[in-house]
Amino acid sequence: MFDQSDTRSMAVVLGGYVNGYSIVRELREQGVPSIWLLDSRRSLASYSNRIDGYTLVQWETNSLRQALVHLSQQHGRLVLFPTSDEQLEILHAIHDDVCGFCFLPFNRESLLASIDKSVQYAHCERLGVPYPRSMELSLERGLATLEGLKFPVIIKPRKRDDATTDVFRSLLLEGQSDLDRHRRALEAFMRGGIGFLASELVPGDDTQIYAYTAYRSPRGQILNEWIGKKLTQYPDRFGVFSSASNEAPEQVRELGRRLVEGMDLHGITEPEFKYDARDDTFKLMEVNLRSMMWNRLGNRSGVCLQFAQWQDALGRPVQEQTQERSRRVHLVYMKHEIVNLLSRWSYWRNFAHNLFGGDERHFAIFDWHDIGPAIRDLRSYPRAMVSAWLKRLKMR
Repeated sequence: MFDQSDTRSMAVVLGGYVNGYSIVRELREQGVPSIWLLDSRRSLASYSNRIDGYTLVQWETNSLRQALVHLSQQHGRLVLFPTSDEQLEILHAIHDDVCGFCFLPFNRESLLASIDKSVQYAHCERLGVPYPRSMELSLERGLATLEGLKFPVIIKPRKRDDATTDVFRSLLLEGQSDLDRHRRALEAFMRGGIGFLASELVPGDDTQIYAYTAYRSPRGQILNEWIGKKLTQYPDRFGVFSSASNEAPEQVRELGRRLVEGMDLHGITEPEFKYDARDDTFKLMEVNLRSMMWNRLGNRSGVCLQFAQWQDALGRPVQEQTQERSRRVHLVYMKHEIVNLLSRWSYWRNFAHNLFGGDERHFAIFDWHDIGPAIRDLRSYPRAMVSAWLKRLKMR
């Protein structure tokens, strides 16, 4: 049980990429006095003047356990902010060793199952939440065909195994010939213990992806929440956040709440949906049990979920916040926007809209008062831009 009796406390962010750095910014802006970063390499957030320090760790049980014990001995209670499924699984494994001095933002009873996309879709079926027609792949059934599914089909690992292995994040199959071409590789991954879920592709570009993000306490209360949409992704269709907006219909909030409560999820959770114009529904893509790359959009539109977790972990009241919806707020990751502009034909219109189309815009990394992460990020621009331009030339 997390010990709230120690008056000392520290926020510990696990992973310092865009999502981790956004957590750091929000916590410091809200007055959290002590913030530490744990990561496996020197990442963006390690160059920030808003952290008290950082420790390099390996993402495995002994290394993370030792780092947390050492931090607790120096700083007291630790409130953890994980940014990857891998970190969540490691924390679950060391739960009993660290729960006395760490606030662990997940439901221990359901965490491992809830990460599995096939389990998430089973909850959709039970709760009446739309989702794409899907099937689990198995060696026993064979992969000669995807019975019952219509092409195009997207195949994803049931868990985020791409973070720890060389497996793909997603694979688009346009027809039977694509399945035949990739069948041996899929079977090899499956023999190695990786499970896959095949789903019919929901049509529409990356502007049709919406999310509900909430902090739900261990007592089962949703203390704050926000909704939004991705404006564009990098790469197109099956990538990660490039720009996002606080524009989203209330139906996304209702479906998201139904999932978060119905799955009994704790901590910061993000069900992500794609709008299907064929039947006017929002269909679940996946449920993320952690803060995603565009989590700062909520903060910039008036809802501080990271701070809500901090306050709740320390037994303090959490102020209810209402998201700003009357003004269009855009959050932009400039590196991904530039790479998209160089690699995607006719992207200029999206680029202009993302940067100038909202009533206000904020940048995921750039901050005059904390310039270190932006300078570090700039070092990766040339390679990304050259790669994007070469990709575009190949498409000619």
